[in-house]
Amino acid sequence: MPHTFDDEAVRAVLAHMNSDHVEDNILIARAFGPDATASGATMTGFDGDGADWSVAGHDGASFPLRVAWPGGPIEDRRAVRREVVALYEQACDRLGVEQRPH
Repeated sequence: MPHTFDDEAVRAVLAHMNSDHVEDNILIARAFGPDATASGATMTGFDGDGADWSVAGHDGASFPLRVAWPGGPIEDRRAVRREVVALYEQACDRLGVEQRPH
């Protein structure tokens, strides 16, 4: 069973990702989802095994996306940042987008 993070950690990470990293969410959705032209993505949750997004496809339809953490299961809040950064880096590599400094 995957590790479950407390409500405060989930709220803080989601608020940060959905306000400060909107474009990163879209890159991750395009790279790991079925629609490389997705027009939007909102991070909706995460646990010790991976993260979830609601993605707006190019056709306007929304669909869920689950992406496993690249480094495997995690159990602490600091690891969430490390794994989201790894997803961002992998997404940039897959899409041929230059990474910005972290």
